[in-house]
Amino acid sequence: MRAPIGDFDTATPAPDCLDELTAPVADAVRDWQGGVPADRLLYVDTDPRWADTAVFVEHYGRDLLERSANCVVVAGKRGGVTTLAACVVLSTTRVDVNGVVRRQLGARKASFASMETATGETGMEYGGITPIGLPTGWPVLVDSAVVDLPYVLIGSGRRRGKLLVPGKALAELPGALVLEGLGSV
Repeated sequence: MRAPIGDFDTATPAPDCLDELTAPVADAVRDWQGGVPADRLLYVDTDPRWADTAVFVEHYGRDLLERSANCVVVAGKRGGVTTLAACVVLSTTRVDVNGVVRRQLGARKASFASMETATGETGMEYGGITPIGLPTGWPVLVDSAVVDLPYVLIGSGRRRGKLLVPGKALAELPGALVLEGLGSV
């Protein structure tokens, strides 16, 4: 199948290649519910040597720069309690951790989670964290600009491979909250 964005050799419906995904992502795809059918979630094989954004778009298509999203894990702290959440923003923007995220989590302080926390809690590889398959109960904060895209490139849970997902599918994830201004330039 031809990928709807980018210059990939093939795109495979994610339910047909669960072995390419980490266990939590594969489980989420297997149990997928929502208005967007699971077979519209597409897996594309990518070379981890080309993971850097500039090299990635040079190899897989310049259109991906404006159609890619990053998923980062943040930690909000208040009164000795830490809340972990995921933030999904366009790759051309930065997460507004000290403004939008801190307020949304009701935290006194918010910061990016450490690599050990992010990978340990998600069961995903650093550099491949995706909002699909996150731990139950996590808030998933999604910038509205991501939801507006017909397809967006996101991680697959591993450094090798990516998912192409309709933006509106991300708004349907468990714990998802669509926010204006989550990503800032």
